Amino acid sequence: MIISKISFANYRNLLDNEIIPDKGINIIYGKNAQGKTNLLECIWLFNGVRSFRGSKDSDLVAFKKDFSKLQITVFSQEREQTADINIINGKREAYLNGVKLSAPSQLLGKMSSIVFSPEHLSLIKDGPAQRRKFLDSALCQIMPRYAVILSKYNKILNQRNALLKDIPYHRELEETLDIWDEKLAYTGAALIFERIKYIDLLKKKVREYHRGISENKEDLKIKYSCCYKIPKGSTQNDIAEFLLNKLQKNKRDDLYLKYTTIGPHRDDIDIIINDMKARTFASQGQQRSAVLSLKLSEATILDEITGEKPVILLDDVLSELDTSRQDFLLNKIDGWQVFITCCEKRFTKQLTNGKTFLLNNGSVTEETKI
Repeated sequence: MIISKISFANYRNLLDNEIIPDKGINIIYGKNAQGKTNLLECIWLFNGVRSFRGSKDSDLVAFKKDFSKLQITVFSQEREQTADINIINGKREAYLNGVKLSAPSQLLGKMSSIVFSPEHLSLIKDGPAQRRKFLDSALCQIMPRYAVILSKYNKILNQRNALLKDIPYHRELEETLDIWDEKLAYTGAALIFERIKYIDLLKKKVREYHRGISENKEDLKIKYSCCYKIPKGSTQNDIAEFLLNKLQKNKRDDLYLKYTTIGPHRDDIDIIINDMKARTFASQGQQRSAVLSLKLSEATILDEITGEKPVILLDDVLSELDTSRQDFLLNKIDGWQVFITCCEKRFTKQLTNGKTFLLNNGSVTEETKI
């Protein structure tokens, strides 16, 4: 997918404008709090999902304005297409080629982008929930039915946890736990099976990207960490049987703690740099490089499976990287459309091809190369 035009009106602090990006690298620079992240967020919304910052739709409309209008023109699925998003009364409505969609989520799979922002360092710094979120988000983009399975699993999990809380007061309910165990095991197995397949795809690409970013000085490995060891070659039914057995063995613990102690909602990804845990031993730059490697690998897999290259959005990514890592992002990501935000103009001088835009107090201006 290549964006050929972006326009916006009444969007956050951005002044109404239309910009024509480069097909390759686009640098948006300016001081803090000028609106750089807002521009990336504008593009991201065309994935059909919520803001990557977790903002409410009502927060996206400019102060004292009643509505916001966004539009992008892209070359996707072998033709030029136009998508519109209107935010009215705190709700989004989406159009594709002039036809109103039943929900913005219908843009998922038709428009795609991958985003890195400083908040994504939580992938390494924080607990397993952030890494599970990364896996689930990536899988939802390439396999819409995964989102359905995930939603079903969470509903069953919530019902089982509610039952665990009720059983001490109604002991007769304990005999119904087996029904929920079976539902949870077979739905959970579907999630674990797809996650393991995705990690297997991700492993090699992550290693290659990280070697490129670090100039072959670092080795990055990832591994899916499940609540029990899954034998290689296990089928989805095998995993379901393993999980059901574990749920039954942990029944006493679950009843005591009043929540479900095992399942895909408790799993993790091990991220290792040079045989050491990245969360504990990696520097800020190494952590940033590792997350970038994960994100670029996610983009590559999405391209291989869907046949469409997602747009890559990199927010404030350059400051903690050394010169060679900066150069990799600015000049060695071939064949992708990339939008990079930064605070310092000096980074634009490292760019050999592409466009630069100055963002100052909400105003976006394309700079002419000298």
